[in-house]
Amino acid sequence: QVQLVESGGGLVEPGGSLRLSCAASGILFRTAAVGWYRQAPGKERELVAGITILGTTNYVDSVKGRFTISRDNAKSTVYLQMNSLKPEDTAVYYCETKFSTGVEYWGKGTLVTVSL
Repeated sequence: QVQLVESGGGLVEPGGSLRLSCAASGILFRTAAVGWYRQAPGKERELVAGITILGTTNYVDSVKGRFTISRDNAKSTVYLQMNSLKPEDTAVYYCETKFSTGVEYWGKGTLVTVSL
């Protein structure tokens, strides 16, 4: 059974930091590209950061210089370090794994709230 479980969300003040984790099971994690997406209330889901099998990363412009995506294949886990958080970063954050065949899996999400 494939599972992606996100954790690390919560309430943080503007300027603060959080580290999200996504632990995968039931898949050959090291052969998947991984992405962190987010969906804010009333908005469409957007790709925040991605990391390829080889470790190449990409970010949406709004988080460049503040967020860092990384992966630990030995632990089948992907991380999203989020610094200098802003209220507009408030959203449910999801991780997604995608294989070269086009098959993809999603986690259920973790809520990040940036507020005083």
